[in-house]
Amino acid sequence: MWAHRPWVGRFLPSGTPPGGELGPYSRLLNAVEGNTTFYASPSPAVVSKWCDLAEPGFRFVFKVPKRITHELRMRGIGPELAAFCDLMSPLGDRIGAFTFQLPSLFAPVDLGVLEAVLRTLPADWRWSVEVRHPAFFEGQGRLAVDRVLTRYGVERVLLDSRPLFARPPLTDAGREAWEAKPRVPALTEALTDQPIVRFIGSDHSDLTVDGLQQWQPIVAAWLADGRRPTFFVHTPDNDDGPALARAFHAETALIVPDLEPLPEMPVVEPGEQGLLF
Repeated sequence: MWAHRPWVGRFLPSGTPPGGELGPYSRLLNAVEGNTTFYASPSPAVVSKWCDLAEPGFRFVFKVPKRITHELRMRGIGPELAAFCDLMSPLGDRIGAFTFQLPSLFAPVDLGVLEAVLRTLPADWRWSVEVRHPAFFEGQGRLAVDRVLTRYGVERVLLDSRPLFARPPLTDAGREAWEAKPRVPALTEALTDQPIVRFIGSDHSDLTVDGLQQWQPIVAAWLADGRRPTFFVHTPDNDDGPALARAFHAETALIVPDLEPLPEMPVVEPGEQGLLF
């Protein structure tokens, strides 16, 4: 997300109007996971507005609409997927990837359906897949899906929800996340040169910080190999998300000194900004 109103006056400049958060967000961080497209496709006018607001070099990783992944279950999706890509195309190289977030019922038996889709994907875009069925995380199921994704140069989204489930939650937001987020093993092996990580923290801040620190040497090794990872940080309420993301980048830069810097922190009201590391 980029339009989280508690960030205004803390991470985004005071006075940022509703609907105007993307511009300052893109000067705070250099990528965003676009969940909004999962629930409904934006209008062409909204896509045009995103083009105007996002800074050059900013990257969106948009989820493919759930109509395609959950309702049609990846079957007969050609026309709808083509329409979605055409709708988003004005964003050009600001699109870091499109993600198929598959439902937990999409199982190894459905791999043929997934491969049929991957075989026909437009080569103009980067693609990634997030699986949630438990069988895709171990044994033959994991090997099979990784082989399919590798064959077509598609990244497997690496979801890490270990901090969330390491200790019972303290808050309503934590309890909601505890019920809603997938409880699957965390994998750390990238399949392509552009890995994508979705890190789900806890409302216990120490668990979140510890979990992020475990990822720093992994991301640093990817960077040393010439990979270009995208790392998203979530917490149950997301209130500290930008601070956590920027701190993670800063800590990783201590291991990788030539890491490209994030944008300069925008001006916010004195005394309201802070990092958690």
